[in-house]
Amino acid sequence: MQAAPVRATAIPSFTTALRAVESLLMSSGQRTARRNAWTSVLEDRRRAKDRVEAQQIVEQALARRS
Repeated sequence: MQAAPVRATAIPSFTTALRAVESLLMSSGQRTARRNAWTSVLEDRRRAKDRVEAQQIVEQALARRS
């Protein structure tokens, strides 16, 4: 059995392909705004997760004191 041949060029990832299509369809300002909005969404999700974890820690500490 022979190993599969190695490709000289990497196949672009799905994300890379989407960004290429995005660059063709949108102006630079729209791309920046969309990326900034998505970054904000991810940051909001992270903060919400942190709040839930902090609340759970507080509730566990209060339960132990009772």
